[in-house]
Amino acid sequence: MAFPADDYDNPWKSALEHAFPEFIAFYFPDAHRRIDWSRGHDFLDQELRQVVRDAELGRRHADKLVRVHDHDGREDWVYIHIEIQGRRDSGFEKRMFVYNYRIFDRYDRPVASLAVLADDDPRWRPARYGFELFGCRHALDFPVAKLTDFDSRADALLADPNPFALVTAAHLHTARTRHDPQNRFEAKRRLVRLLYERDWNKRRILEFFGVLDWMMRLPKELETKLWHDIETIEGERKVKYVTSVERLALERGKRQGLEEGLEEGLIKGERGALERLLTRRFGPLPPAVAERLEKATGEQLELWLDRLLDARTLDDLFVGN
Repeated sequence: MAFPADDYDNPWKSALEHAFPEFIAFYFPDAHRRIDWSRGHDFLDQELRQVVRDAELGRRHADKLVRVHDHDGREDWVYIHIEIQGRRDSGFEKRMFVYNYRIFDRYDRPVASLAVLADDDPRWRPARYGFELFGCRHALDFPVAKLTDFDSRADALLADPNPFALVTAAHLHTARTRHDPQNRFEAKRRLVRLLYERDWNKRRILEFFGVLDWMMRLPKELETKLWHDIETIEGERKVKYVTSVERLALERGKRQGLEEGLEEGLIKGERGALERLLTRRFGPLPPAVAERLEKATGEQLELWLDRLLDARTLDDLFVGN
């Protein structure tokens, strides 16, 4: 049974953007209490990319830089630098240190660097980097949340209303079932059912279904079975949330086109499949791209689907069209 490669980075970034206050509340509750959430927050992705380039640390990946207000009111803005580290890295502490002082140097504002350690080694807990020379000391101590610490709290995770409890459970199950597709299927189905039991609106259910679906990849046969189960769950609850995304739209659309002779069914299926694959590959789609897909002809959609395997960016996909 073919198992697709696991993808941790993109689902985490997507989840963090969907629910940043809940992310901080779940992993860093002390920081959450000190932030004035009523004044909003801003993601500074472009600015962070510049900081990373300036740091000259080789090929590194910093996750998020967020601008917030604190309750003290002594500063107009303060900054939170988030790193989600998926594997052990001997240079991680230095990277946290360098990014922290680069951000401070750029903005001249306090910077909090926070790390989620999503690796599978419970003994690896980097939390400090610094040096001392001739009586001069320079160091960064940074808070960390270690996901393996949640292994013994599985039941509590499933009962916790914070969406990052489910994301944490999904991450742990994904790592645990790397070579066990049947158990991953059972875990994913349970987590999806829990989504419907939360007192969330349709948008939040769709957002976090996307995160779970992205993270907990299944072989095609089990993926198809899961979708049948989701349809049953939605039927029981008399809602049509996740299935309205039409995950199997390509196959269904082609089948409808053949059986009913409706070209529109084929186009709709291809559009839905392409949108889903692009989101999985490149993250949330810009509005301009979504509009382009909506207006595309069947011929264009087929061309873009063919290009998708080789495209490294969205621009590669649409070049010449």
